[in-house]
Amino acid sequence: MSLTLILIGLLGGLVTGISPCILPVLPVIFLSGGAASSRMSEDGETKKPSRWRPFLVIAGLALSFSVVTLIGSLLLALIGLPQDVLRWSGIVVLSLIGIGLIVPQFQHLLEKPFSKIPQKYVSPDRNGFLLGAALGLVFVPCAGPVLAAITVAGSTGRIGLDTVVLTASFAIGTSVPLLIFALAGRGVAERIKAFRKRQGLIRVVGGVTMLALAVGLVFNLPALLQRLIPDYTGGIQQTLAESDEVQQALDLGGLVNDQNKDLDLCTQGATELESCGTAPDLTGITAWLNTPDGQAIDLADLHGKVVLIDFWTYACINCQRSLPHVTAWDQAYRDAGLQVIGIHAPEYAFEKEQRNVEQAIQDLGIDYPVAMDNSLSTWTNYRNRYWPASYLIDANGVVRHIHLGEGGYGTTEALIRQLLQDADPGLTLPALTSVEDDTPVAGSTTPETYLSAGKVVNYGGEGAYGSGDQKFSYPADQARDTFALTGDWTVDFQGATPTGGSAKVRLEYTATQEVRAVLGGSGTVIATVDGTRVEIAVNGSPNSYEVLKLTGAKQGEIELTVLAGVTVYSFTFG
Repeated sequence: MSLTLILIGLLGGLVTGISPCILPVLPVIFLSGGAASSRMSEDGETKKPSRWRPFLVIAGLALSFSVVTLIGSLLLALIGLPQDVLRWSGIVVLSLIGIGLIVPQFQHLLEKPFSKIPQKYVSPDRNGFLLGAALGLVFVPCAGPVLAAITVAGSTGRIGLDTVVLTASFAIGTSVPLLIFALAGRGVAERIKAFRKRQGLIRVVGGVTMLALAVGLVFNLPALLQRLIPDYTGGIQQTLAESDEVQQALDLGGLVNDQNKDLDLCTQGATELESCGTAPDLTGITAWLNTPDGQAIDLADLHGKVVLIDFWTYACINCQRSLPHVTAWDQAYRDAGLQVIGIHAPEYAFEKEQRNVEQAIQDLGIDYPVAMDNSLSTWTNYRNRYWPASYLIDANGVVRHIHLGEGGYGTTEALIRQLLQDADPGLTLPALTSVEDDTPVAGSTTPETYLSAGKVVNYGGEGAYGSGDQKFSYPADQARDTFALTGDWTVDFQGATPTGGSAKVRLEYTATQEVRAVLGGSGTVIATVDGTRVEIAVNGSPNSYEVLKLTGAKQGEIELTVLAGVTVYSFTFG
């Protein structure tokens, strides 16, 4: 058991417990600790809550949050329920408890099912734990490296002892500040005479607060509150995210298994066929596209065919440049025995929406089967780390070639032809495909640039770049191949959005063919490209938009004026 892992979990939890993300639940926790937790008996007598109530509330929150984060998604998928059913259950429970605080008769009605149980076996504070459990179902802490590691482990089902320990440490760390607030609520209720005299009024205030939280959750108002308050913990989260020691500790294992242990026998981008073990299974697929009636594909049923597994995601410019080669191979060699399978492994949350992927498939001219790997289960089973990435499998189901990233198309096609010929020596192959290789020469373009707080790349502005509301200004001298912001922005773990009016982002770029921006929301973005004005109409789900088209290598400057309501996710350079 790693002490480092426990300490990282505790630190990540403590940072989360004092972050703006817990503000929506703080009033409920404060009041439930004692100020609004007195109980009205059926004869109208007010009964004081137990001194253990704050601990029960926080214990319920920590336990339900941990269980839901680790195995909630897997359990719901197993029984076929929507992924948001637990959140709605929490909102309903909060509403019922709130009404019970306002209307004692309703509380008695809710307690009727327990009336047949001998009261000595039922704690009068049972609704304290229940309230905490309901809060745990709706509690959405700020994303960070620790929570990300827990979420990925839970969504992929790779939950080992280290993951459980990390989750428990994170929950304990988060609970400490929350418990302090709950105990403060109890202290106020016990020490201030006005609270002791007005228990009925305080109960009503507590009930109204819980109902307000429930209504706010329905309309996602807590997110608005969090945007209004700067994330004063963003710098700490960023430091954790960038720490090599933290990254190493959060690699929780489970990546190497009996199915993928031999993939190391392949040399990335080798020019000759190798033997790297039986191809791992395609696991955890949420939907199949371009198959009859959405029918799943099992690799075991494809023995006798040469299979190309292509990992991609639709907003990735590198994938967009590689896909013409993949679609060309599919068209040229399908009748000769090649089966191409695209594994859509989302990088952004919006890439998990099936309708977005379906539109991208249509726009990109993809006719072969595509598996939506929203939980990154197949991605993990192949120990993959790149977009795009291709795994070439022979007719016996053995991985024979791995290529990560763009390029190497001539080698991959030659190896496809060799495997097809090995499977059927009498086969007459079609002519080689003739898709131009648009892979940029290494170092000839600005690297892909991300505005996410958790994956910021190429930031060249002044000061720290972290999550929350921040006021930025351009540096006096901005380095080549970087971006900088000016104005008021809200940065989160997806991208950056102007706060209030418009704000600007400046790119010092190097490109040979094009510059593209991944944008989402609704509004017009004004791009000033080396002094020339370009308007970009953004509407709907995030997508990749062309900012500049080139016919040769160029260095220059682009400034985007972005209106509130439009989110900037990343820039890609070809």
